[in-house]
Amino acid sequence: MEMIFERTLLFDFYGELLTKRQQEIYEDVVMNDMSLSEAAEVYGISRQGVHDTIRRCEKSMQEIEEKLHAVRQYESTRKSVTEMERILNDSHNNIPEEAKSKLLSLTGQILKEIG
Repeated sequence: MEMIFERTLLFDFYGELLTKRQQEIYEDVVMNDMSLSEAAEVYGISRQGVHDTIRRCEKSMQEIEEKLHAVRQYESTRKSVTEMERILNDSHNNIPEEAKSKLLSLTGQILKEIG
């Protein structure tokens, strides 16, 4: 499950940097669960060609992530904000209700903005 989530995030962040054809093949096979045989027929290439395209796409997106770290930063921010929400929602904390309400609003806004 984690690998599927990672592939999805990489594609969300860097899919636009692939060629249109790579995007289509990757989306059909990885995101829409099309078989290699089905994709080969649709795109007029061999199963091996589809497989190689998927591997090149993943390698390319991984290399970009290694340089930019956008997915890693996104995940770190999302985890931190989620933890802040958990702490704010804990009934045993001594945070005044007005401050808690404002902070929860801000954490919700951050999570909405980062997707």
